[in-house]
Amino acid sequence: MSRRRVTKKRKIPPDAKYNDVTVTRFINYIMHGGKKSVAERCVYDSFDIIEQKSGQKGLEVFRKALDNVKPHLEVSSRRVGGATYQVPIEVRHDRRMALAMRWVMSYARARSEKTMADRLANELMSAARYEGSSVKKKEDTHRMAEANKAFAHFRW
Repeated sequence: MSRRRVTKKRKIPPDAKYNDVTVTRFINYIMHGGKKSVAERCVYDSFDIIEQKSGQKGLEVFRKALDNVKPHLEVSSRRVGGATYQVPIEVRHDRRMALAMRWVMSYARARSEKTMADRLANELMSAARYEGSSVKKKEDTHRMAEANKAFAHFRW
């Protein structure tokens, strides 16, 4: 981390099919070993599967799923005196989005369906219905922050 300057945020171009920056960011999260075309095909196929199964637009289900998974609070370790406290803090908007995408992607990879497109589609649909592993992770994070609310005065 540079001490001299503030790092500039890279401008991410929107994706080709939906003209949306969040889809591009999600494709970059899914990408493995620099194979972007494989990741794009996987995400677009999962959107098509969502449209076939649920009858809703894939992009709308994707946005709803991310909104349901975004955490508002998380805990951060603070060392005060000799003890380490888990202090609840609010999550910045860009970190919220990053955590939501990371959780959806990791729990989709952990699923047992045959192709990654199926796994991703099912994880996104379950997150949009406010169920599934990624939503459970968000609720666990919120529960942890709620349990440590007494240490909120250590925030600085």
